[in-house]
Amino acid sequence: MVPANASSTRAAVWPSDLTQDVATACGRIAPTWPLDRFIAVNPFWGSLHEPVPAVSQRLTSLVGSRLLMPRAYYRAQWQAGAFSRAHLATALAEIRSPLSLAQVLARLEQDTPSLPRHLRVMDVIDARRDLVHGMSFRDFVTVSTSQFCAAFFDDSQRPVGPDRTGGLYATWRRHALQDRSPGLLMGLGAFRALAEALPSDAQALILTALAELDVPLERRADYLTALLLDLNGWAAWCAYLRWQAQLAGTTDDHLTELVALRLAWELVLLRNGGKPLAAEWRVAVSGWPAIDAAVAAAETDEWVYQRALELAYQERLKAELETARPASEPADLPAVQAAFCIDVRSEVLRRALEAEAPRVQTLGFAGFFGLPVEYEPLGAARARPQLPGLLAPRLRVTDTGLPAAAADTRRAQLGFKGAWKRWKGGAASSFSFVETLGAVYAAKLLGDGLGWSRPVPAPDTVGLTLEDRALCKPRLTHTVAGAPVTPEEKAELAAGVLRAMSLTKGHARLIALVGHGSKTVNNPHAAGLDCGACCGQTGEVNARALAALLNEPEVRQGLAARGLPLPATTHFVAGLHNTTTDEITLFELEACPPSHAEELRTLRAELGRAAVRARAERAGSLGLDELSGHDLDQAVAARTRDWAEVRPEWGLSNNAAFIVAPRAHLRHVNLAGRAFLHDYRWQGDEGFAILELIMTAPMVVTHWINFQYYASTVDNQRFGSGNKVLHNVVGGHIGVFEGNAGDLRIGLPMQSLHDGTRWVHTPVRLSVYIDAPEPALQAVLRKHAHIRNMVANGWIYLFQFDSAERQVKRVMPSTDP
Repeated sequence: MVPANASSTRAAVWPSDLTQDVATACGRIAPTWPLDRFIAVNPFWGSLHEPVPAVSQRLTSLVGSRLLMPRAYYRAQWQAGAFSRAHLATALAEIRSPLSLAQVLARLEQDTPSLPRHLRVMDVIDARRDLVHGMSFRDFVTVSTSQFCAAFFDDSQRPVGPDRTGGLYATWRRHALQDRSPGLLMGLGAFRALAEALPSDAQALILTALAELDVPLERRADYLTALLLDLNGWAAWCAYLRWQAQLAGTTDDHLTELVALRLAWELVLLRNGGKPLAAEWRVAVSGWPAIDAAVAAAETDEWVYQRALELAYQERLKAELETARPASEPADLPAVQAAFCIDVRSEVLRRALEAEAPRVQTLGFAGFFGLPVEYEPLGAARARPQLPGLLAPRLRVTDTGLPAAAADTRRAQLGFKGAWKRWKGGAASSFSFVETLGAVYAAKLLGDGLGWSRPVPAPDTVGLTLEDRALCKPRLTHTVAGAPVTPEEKAELAAGVLRAMSLTKGHARLIALVGHGSKTVNNPHAAGLDCGACCGQTGEVNARALAALLNEPEVRQGLAARGLPLPATTHFVAGLHNTTTDEITLFELEACPPSHAEELRTLRAELGRAAVRARAERAGSLGLDELSGHDLDQAVAARTRDWAEVRPEWGLSNNAAFIVAPRAHLRHVNLAGRAFLHDYRWQGDEGFAILELIMTAPMVVTHWINFQYYASTVDNQRFGSGNKVLHNVVGGHIGVFEGNAGDLRIGLPMQSLHDGTRWVHTPVRLSVYIDAPEPALQAVLRKHAHIRNMVANGWIYLFQFDSAERQVKRVMPSTDP
């Protein structure tokens, strides 16, 4: 039943300052992508305009979270020699701390002090409850709201899910009118009556609740931020829905409605507590400024340890870059050029390939290979993005090479498998399924458990025979609107890619475009090991589509007309780097001209030897350092099939730098798999358009990756996803619960960061080194506010790497016009 006052609430009008406060709070929440498109994101993307320490202080005050490791971690790093007195002294000077070096070292021997945080109404109530024998209201509100959100956002349960009419808040309110659990579990017997008295409109609820809670105007944005951070996982999911809507040119209000839902709980609890609770609440609110001051005083000097750790890494890398011997330019063209993703895992393989095949020139480029595409697999119901999450696709890649009937057949098979999966997992049918057909799966369970078979086939191979897979070829065919891509559009796209890759001259006879992907099983976060630039997919589609595009005669004619002729003897071939095993698969070899057969055979052999070398380098980090040769190969391959393996590979763990420079200047530097590498020659970049593109796209993507790993390490409870052994998938693909309750867990699991004994990832902010004139760097900083903020506020460190003079110097945004 709709309350009598509900009809008038829709007409409520927010004052402009409240509109801004809600927008500020919502803007501080970064999106989280679904599991099947999982990409790393800076959880504080909306706070770039603030210095990192200021954001950390706000988090500490509001929710008790920090962007720093505990002192015990820094103490261990100090004892291991990771940073020195000189680094501490430099860090003290940078942050202008009044502490002496002796005081900093003395504090390092002490544990991190515990600090107070702002209380919510539910915390004030919990302070007087017996939490030893009963659940806290904080936990109850988190669990009940999270379970409600899981049901609301689960599209797979649409036929039996809640009535979603009116949106998130309206649906929750209807649910609350029938919910007896607050009374049964928490003694909140008046809950349903209190819920019925709430405004039925989200905007009216926010207006009403803030008025009754009497939150000071200057504190409203922070209070609303705290409410969202209390349910950070679902807030991030709502932010993702808003992000996607904005890419599509529309709007989405789920995040604002989540604010209303959280405020509704605060208002219900305040009203239920009457005047005594209201008085305690006013005292709690009055204490917020003192808490902020205490946090600021205690945390400011903590950054000296973090900065010292970063300075030590930067000093070592600076020395390597300034003293490295550049590779000599070959007199002849390279026999083969191989372009890899900028991913840190590619650095290890590229070094291995160059060691095994000096005749090969490797290149680094973003793994989506500059194609603004989505991919519609054969027979699929919808397309998926194959480009960075920052961008919206313009073009579509589809599978060609098979008759139309094959698409119908696969569509039917995918439909059947989907229905079968829904029946197995349905609320009612899952029990009868086990009773009826459970025994049939005995052989499969045995084979999967012993690693003889793969529990779940790769999604892109479902419904395709081996023969079909060989014939299926992803090609750029249409725009996202459905119009065919013209030869002119293809040529313009190809020209832009070649320029961005600095591949405009000196082409080898054979050029390999190598994307990357992982191979794991029983891993909800598998997409996080694939290519972030391809929105959590492998780079196979992009590499194959681009190779085919650059081999098309019409495209080559268009390139020649644009002053970018490709030699008739140059052939492009696509490949995929399996980052779990370091094997490289090349595709569509039948299209390679007979004249290139020998080069191709040689390249495949060199890639095989490079994989062996790369596996040997990674063996120690996988606990396989006692194995070698065939035994090591078998052990690594077994990890791809073992559904109990929680660390099949380390992904991008321990990333620390992004280097934009010609590969020749880095070829003799061992970067230990910690650096993203992007080829760039500023001398051929007219107007520095490519530099601008690199700094506004790949640099942002690498920053997102770096800060996702950073945040998941410094606070895995809030910005990571905990123990993957306990993960249960929510909504088919939305995210995971750790266990069966709590907030939606976002970010990286502990097993991607920690080996059970020590942290594998060292949380340092990204250091970016670009070989380009400083005026060109400053021009990009002036033009793009968000890039300028990243540098000025300490989200990344920017350095000019003058490869000609072998000099590195830090760059800060200039105030000069």
